[in-house]
Amino acid sequence: MKTKNLFFLPLLVISVLVICSGCAKKGPTGDVGTSIQLDQSQEKKTTTEKDTSIKEGVIDSEGIREPVGKGISEARTSAPFLPIYFDFDRYTIRPDMRSRMEHNAQVMLDHPNIRVEIQGNCDERGTNEYNLALGEKRAKAARDYLVNMGVDPGRITIVSLGEEKPLDPGHNEAAWAKNRRDDFVIYR
Repeated sequence: MKTKNLFFLPLLVISVLVICSGCAKKGPTGDVGTSIQLDQSQEKKTTTEKDTSIKEGVIDSEGIREPVGKGISEARTSAPFLPIYFDFDRYTIRPDMRSRMEHNAQVMLDHPNIRVEIQGNCDERGTNEYNLALGEKRAKAARDYLVNMGVDPGRITIVSLGEEKPLDPGHNEAAWAKNRRDDFVIYR
């Protein structure tokens, strides 16, 4: 009887390990290369059209700034700013997002009293730790872009939300593409 137990025990341990490893959260493994379709009408707004309805952000129960009501342009970004989107497992500003970054820089240069918090977001793939680090890199990339465009770095704060505040709760590429973004939230 002891010989049978010694034979089955390693098989049981291996089976449990294989089953558990299949349930673990997977980290990013590559770029899917899909981009989100953006509202082209917002892309064509000129930066000379100044929005006089700039709203302040409010802080929610978790200490995260949220834009106020009608002051949202897209995603969770305060108007007149525009969010930017990222490729899977990337934190570099995509070429198709540069016009949005230039627009955001111009808004800040035109309104020297505005302060903005850049919130880096990720999709649900990857560990919590990985996504917090990636969200921070995304927020830093946007901050650096604004600073290179002449914005005072003292007017910009960054925070990583990782995967914790998805815009779209879906579990597919369309949802993930919306969640890989930086939001720009105005505060005073």
